[in-house]
Amino acid sequence: MNLEELEKRIEKIELRNNRVETDKAWEISWTRRILIAIFTYLAIVIYLKFIVHINPWINAIVPTTGFLLSTLTLPFFKKLWIKYVKK
Repeated sequence: MNLEELEKRIEKIELRNNRVETDKAWEISWTRRILIAIFTYLAIVIYLKFIVHINPWINAIVPTTGFLLSTLTLPFFKKLWIKYVKK
């Protein structure tokens, strides 16, 4: 294997690593969490309005808040899992 081939392989690895780091940053970003909360809220509002026929605007806050709280606690449980299970 010559130097040029090695450089190309290293460049591919660096591009992949950059993509993986970007994906990880997106997964834990507040932008992602807020967007998912908004979409969750709207989906529940639509469900409550047209299927259950109740006033959805206040009732949809409960499951959306539950989702947000779960995303905030998951990093804590992930650390515990890594420490005790994935040794």
